[in-house]
Amino acid sequence: MSNRPPGAGLAETLARRDTLVVVFAVAVIVLLAGLYTVFGVGMSMTALDMTRMAPPVGQPPMSMGMAPAWSPGYALLIFLMWWIMMIAMMTPSAAPMLLLFVAVKKGGTERDRAHLLGLTFLAGYLLCWALFSAGAAAAQWLLEGAGLVDGAMMTVKSAGFSGLVMIAAGIFQFTPLKDACLAHCRSPAHFLAAHRRPGMGGALRMGLDHGSYCLGCCWALMALLFVGGIMNLWWIVGLALFVLAEKLLPWPRALSRGAGIALVLAGLWLLAPALAGGL
Repeated sequence: MSNRPPGAGLAETLARRDTLVVVFAVAVIVLLAGLYTVFGVGMSMTALDMTRMAPPVGQPPMSMGMAPAWSPGYALLIFLMWWIMMIAMMTPSAAPMLLLFVAVKKGGTERDRAHLLGLTFLAGYLLCWALFSAGAAAAQWLLEGAGLVDGAMMTVKSAGFSGLVMIAAGIFQFTPLKDACLAHCRSPAHFLAAHRRPGMGGALRMGLDHGSYCLGCCWALMALLFVGGIMNLWWIVGLALFVLAEKLLPWPRALSRGAGIALVLAGLWLLAPALAGGL
């Protein structure tokens, strides 16, 4: 008769399959976040409805009546909308860093809890995007109050303002901050060597550090959601794929610069009528 405690076999199996456990957890998180975003849980319309009714960029959105009044409950709902959308968009691009982190832990003295450390790393990463989401929700409130964003359709009303946002996002693609943060995101081994910390607290801090670099790299691109529609699925998927491409495909600088040029030109095209009207 075995003297092994109950559950020991399961624990050993999980310990041997740390990478599989983390991959499964990431897939479930992304799936649930994606479903939450698509069906617009708690919102007056689903993302499918908003995508269907979204106007072309630069054109005012259709009037959908009064926007919901901002209250503490509605502010929390908007924050959750942003954060869960960021989880769905950004977690796949963090997967290579996360899986390498787990592999490193499996080869070290903390191999018995590598999967827990990996999930703690992911929690730190997502916490960073929670801070961004709080700022995005506050920006949405301010822009709605200024009459620049339609509260019902959650998109910019003015072609001129849309143009300014696109130009700013395009210019950011050429900045040293963009290059530095993207370089860290594209070099998981270098990041893990430079930021190595032990324990659960260390894993959380490393996740926060990686999230900070990712946020520094991508925040201006996320601002483009105001232009295309915060819950416009075409823009959500397009931006998520572009972020993934920047981090994984070769020649990242050419990709980043090309996108920057395209954004600046598109922004100038949207801004031109407003500038001509002022002359």
